[in-house]
Amino acid sequence: MHYSSLLPDVLKIADAASEKVLHVYQSDFKVRLKADQSPITAADEASHEIILNGLKSISQDIPVLSEEGADIAWGERKGWQRFWLVDPVDGTKDFTQRTGEFTVNIALIEFGEPVLGVVTAPALKEAYWGAKGEGAFKRDRTGKIHRIRVATPKEEVRVLASKNHLNPETRAFIDALGPHEMIQAGSSLKFCRIAEGHADIYPRLGPTSEWDTAAGHAILLAAGGTVNKLNGEPLTYGKEDLLNPHFVASGR
Repeated sequence: MHYSSLLPDVLKIADAASEKVLHVYQSDFKVRLKADQSPITAADEASHEIILNGLKSISQDIPVLSEEGADIAWGERKGWQRFWLVDPVDGTKDFTQRTGEFTVNIALIEFGEPVLGVVTAPALKEAYWGAKGEGAFKRDRTGKIHRIRVATPKEEVRVLASKNHLNPETRAFIDALGPHEMIQAGSSLKFCRIAEGHADIYPRLGPTSEWDTAAGHAILLAAGGTVNKLNGEPLTYGKEDLLNPHFVASGR
């Protein structure tokens, strides 16, 4: 599959979803709780519909798994060799707290590997994308596009941590790294910050779901980074259990 031919269309879909998400963000929106007690807003639902319809229009034969449409039985999913993995609004807490650090995530998974990813940050007016063999890119708030690459770490490693999920296990992991600078970021922007060379490592020793990480993971891989489980094996997708194991994302 030629990923470069898919990227422009996927970016357009993400931009359309981002526009709708930003419209809700700038309104007096209401927050509801789903059955698992996680928050949801009209932005999540509208973005899901735009992305689902958009992806079906460009790839009728590739199924879609979205956070807002995750009730697809394992008996059906386990046969998927290639599928889209979507988080319509990643960082709903950042959205409801109005920090601006929420994203729209679209990834393509092939045989467990994230091979294409698009992440847009509607409030920051930034977009990131990358694909296997194609490199990684950023569109800044002026509309200028830059090729991005992970950095060579300095003596003091720059460590990313979640603003909302810095637990004792993650704190202990970070302390064991020695001299470091702490950088905080929301949602999948943590992967993007490493991909563009603004940070070096992101340990996540807490719960995440596959749709939270896949798009940022694909971009980081395309920028020369890695995302591995604590045993050193690559983080993979398309499991029966949609929760990720603990992992470490890093640059060089």
